Amino acid sequence: MTDTITPLFNPYEPGFFDDPYPQYKLLRDRDPIHEHPMGFWFLSRYEDVSALLRAGLSVEDRHLAGGAVQEQSQVFEAAEGMILNQSMLDRDPPDHTRLRGLVQKVFTRRAIAALEPEIVSLVDSSLDAMAEAGTVDLVEALAFPLPFAVISQMLGLPRTDSARVRELSGTLVRSLELVPDEETMTAIINASIELSGITRELIDWKRSNPGDDLMTALIAAEHEGGVLSDDELVSQVVLLYVAGHETTVNLIANGVVALLRNPSQYELLHAQPDLAPNAVEEFMRYDSPVQQTRRITLAPHVVGDKEIPPGAFVLACLGSANRDERFFGPDADQLRIDRPEARHQASFGAGPHHCLGAALARLEGRIAFERLVQRFPGLTLAGDVEWNGRVNLRGPAKLPVAVK
Repeated sequence: MTDTITPLFNPYEPGFFDDPYPQYKLLRDRDPIHEHPMGFWFLSRYEDVSALLRAGLSVEDRHLAGGAVQEQSQVFEAAEGMILNQSMLDRDPPDHTRLRGLVQKVFTRRAIAALEPEIVSLVDSSLDAMAEAGTVDLVEALAFPLPFAVISQMLGLPRTDSARVRELSGTLVRSLELVPDEETMTAIINASIELSGITRELIDWKRSNPGDDLMTALIAAEHEGGVLSDDELVSQVVLLYVAGHETTVNLIANGVVALLRNPSQYELLHAQPDLAPNAVEEFMRYDSPVQQTRRITLAPHVVGDKEIPPGAFVLACLGSANRDERFFGPDADQLRIDRPEARHQASFGAGPHHCLGAALARLEGRIAFERLVQRFPGLTLAGDVEWNGRVNLRGPAKLPVAVK
């Protein structure tokens, strides 16, 4: 068979969800600037990915010139109640600059650092419960509740049905990948509508219960000369709510899987807890919580020896870039929590869309790994890891562990 029949990038190939990295390596070695038969481009090498993210290209689907991604976007765009394209993640300047400017005032390094005592308390409470239970699903016990509680606190949200919000957000993030069937497409649309409805109710509650929090600040901005439209307000809150926990869930869970499958590295972190900040960078590199990000060309764009035409959808594979031997060396497929160049991982993106929550993710990850490994030096897997089946926001759905 030729590559046009069986493309090099095929996330539905058996085994991909368990371990996509062999397929990424094949792409890096054979066709690093891959034109996919479904009408998009796929970049897999570190230097190409890094350059693309800094190139100032578009993220707005209205610039697409065709292909499966455009068709999917048009279905989402036509669905009543869908507001996915209103967040700063999906907007170019000047809208992106305006929206990001409103949010980043709360994500300063000083503001994030002030959260450390609360994060320590949340982690320790989860570890106490784990010690009492003995055997737990680490996703349910630590990886999910920690970032969900932190972003809820930052937004100033009341207690809500976290299980339902988690279910809806898990469905919604499937919109970040090519949807394989109509049933999944419908589920994404329904999840977006329901989550937007929940968010509107929370915003209404916050209007009557303002506080010193991010949502109150965004509501205030809405009334200041039309800085935020109603749909933009809902979209920013949904983005912060979802991105504020989904990615960090994967960081913590993926990192624990990596440590437990590399016990020498677990022992090293236990012996040298001051390695925790660098370990977080290595976990981000070794098994990226976000595997891909995208850009849309507005003019012919040259990558290597190929020219990508205007209106093309380009996937920058962060997960592959982070394993590129050309940048990270011949042991790029190995976990090394003391890796000197780990901080150069591509997982937080680059350029105008560099992850706004990077400092928060680093803080949550550092505290979680440092305290988990010190508390439970004999932590072990207590069953098979069950992966969540997502192409982009890849992580365990279930991670059974036993504490000792």
